[in-house]
Amino acid sequence: MSYRWSRAAAVARKEVYHVMRDPFTLMLALGLPVFMVFMFGFAIEFNVKDIHVAMFDADHSRSSRQLADTFGSSGYFIVDHVASPDAAQRALTGDHDRAALIVPADFEKDLYAGRTAHAQVLLDGSDNSTVGPILGYVGAIQTIVSRRIGGFDPPDPVNIKTRFLFNSELNSRWFAVPGLAVVVISILSVLLTALTVAREWEDGSMELLLSTPVEPLEIIVGKLTPYAGLGIMAVAFTYIMSRTVFGVPFEGSLITFGAGSVLFLAACLAQGLLISVVMRNQLIAMQVAIITGLVPAQLLSGFIFPIESMPAFFRYFTMILPARWFMVITRETYLKGSTLNEMGTAFAALGILCAIMVIAATRKFKKDLEP
Repeated sequence: MSYRWSRAAAVARKEVYHVMRDPFTLMLALGLPVFMVFMFGFAIEFNVKDIHVAMFDADHSRSSRQLADTFGSSGYFIVDHVASPDAAQRALTGDHDRAALIVPADFEKDLYAGRTAHAQVLLDGSDNSTVGPILGYVGAIQTIVSRRIGGFDPPDPVNIKTRFLFNSELNSRWFAVPGLAVVVISILSVLLTALTVAREWEDGSMELLLSTPVEPLEIIVGKLTPYAGLGIMAVAFTYIMSRTVFGVPFEGSLITFGAGSVLFLAACLAQGLLISVVMRNQLIAMQVAIITGLVPAQLLSGFIFPIESMPAFFRYFTMILPARWFMVITRETYLKGSTLNEMGTAFAALGILCAIMVIAATRKFKKDLEP
């Protein structure tokens, strides 16, 4: 019996009707992309701001007040004045403040005498993700204070100027929002597809479907087509929101981005189909889909944690994850405007992984349907 598109379309219509009638599936298909784009887009902020600093000023001089004003006007620190060094230490210990600034009594005296004026900054090292940025802010403020209070620039025997390319403002949303396409497709496509065939086996309707003159390939195409459409809609929604709401620039080619999206979507659909065929139980299929779809997309794709900072084992392990390579394609297309040649490694790896997923899922599905 030859392949016929009409039979695949009939299976696809059946799947669309099921999605429309099932509130849970409909909520995942329509509500999840909206929820995730707004939640991650507005909630994720890698820049450390509004850092409370407990300041004890034993000098009470014009220079110490200028020091406090410089911290407060930087846009990163909020100065909370305390009555003693012990109070500053308690504020730091009690998590009310992230840093403490201690100004000794001879601060201005040393400054006017031509000696180095000392002040101490204590940082909460329990959260090492914020210590680095805070140290950078303190170093910049030290330079500003030297100019304002001391009236001189610090000596620069070597002058190194830094310029940030592709994201000159170091805007966290420009970094995070493009990666949302990876997370949304991973969860939406893998999870929904993992439920579709498992539901048929669990409800006993697969036997009824097999009693009709429908080829296994027609069942695969028919069942995956609606979810492929939902995945494409999710990518389009993420792109529109990133450009209009979050103001993320798009420097690359839409055709290149679309090609990468289709490859990644195909890999996710095949992964969900493979899970569904192997598990044949909706609850177990959902759990496996979350573990293999959500966790890699968020933690091992470079979405939040840089792959270069991971241990060697995980750096190599991420190479077998399609999400890792699509994350590269997404960010480089958005911010760098990279071409297909420049992203050749990512496209080749994603294409190979996509082919492996599709072949494995198709063969397993056909094998299970053979009498």
